[in-house]
Amino acid sequence: MKTIKHFLNKIIVGDALEILRTLPDESVDITVTSPPYNKRNKSHGWLVTKEKYSNYDDHLPEEKYQEWQIEFLNELERVTKPGGSVFYNHKIRWDDGVLIHPFEWVSKSKWIIRQEIIWDRMIAANMRGWRFWQVDERIYWLHKPIGDYLIGKEIKAKHAKFSSIWRMKPEPRTENHPAPFPLGLPLRAIYSIAETGKKVVLDPFAGTGTTLVAAKLLGHKYIGIDVSSDYVEIARARLRRYKRELSLAEEEIKRHKIDDPFKARKKRGTVTWPFGPNNTSKKDSR
Repeated sequence: MKTIKHFLNKIIVGDALEILRTLPDESVDITVTSPPYNKRNKSHGWLVTKEKYSNYDDHLPEEKYQEWQIEFLNELERVTKPGGSVFYNHKIRWDDGVLIHPFEWVSKSKWIIRQEIIWDRMIAANMRGWRFWQVDERIYWLHKPIGDYLIGKEIKAKHAKFSSIWRMKPEPRTENHPAPFPLGLPLRAIYSIAETGKKVVLDPFAGTGTTLVAAKLLGHKYIGIDVSSDYVEIARARLRRYKRELSLAEEEIKRHKIDDPFKARKKRGTVTWPFGPNNTSKKDSR
């Protein structure tokens, strides 16, 4: 098996699962990725009837699709270092009126699910009247514990201040890719748990390279995999011009700030929380 140095700062054309199997054990720090959703033609809304991936037919029997995703997630678990994380983006789908939730297969993988984050996309593609407009997707923060310590390392308050609902518009669909990430999504995920140091960031469904650009902007190393040579060429060109997207990274980093932290307010005695216990003494309440 090749060493991790062979893969660093490269994008590899090939099947995600097959390439993952060639990566060494416990060699990746963070993965941010979103696989094809297995939407199939009948699952498209009328706005996205022409949504197609380059070099991939997003049409598998659902049982086979879920088996593939479990196998894929387990392979990710193997290549992830203890203490490492995966941010796995997927969505709720319906097949002939039956709801299919990604938790069905994520929970069957080897991962510890640290948190379910809701990505509020603020826009819906399926606008028929069978149900309310679905504008949300799921991001599963999956954690590989160190030993038996399942909770994991606490993140800084300036990162943890964000709620479990991330409100970000998706990037507009283009001829290049039907479902690109907004850059802010991988930026937030990576920066929140890898603020410093050169970490290895992976995206096995790299598409046009958004996760890889986020990693490079934050000073980390990256590994990309995609089955489409077309997407890989776009991603490589984008990485060469990554500084053009620096302002977006700076905007996200500025959001990770607390002007008046809890410890300072507690020291001053000005902590207020409307749902907490009443701190007024009996003497003061007379």
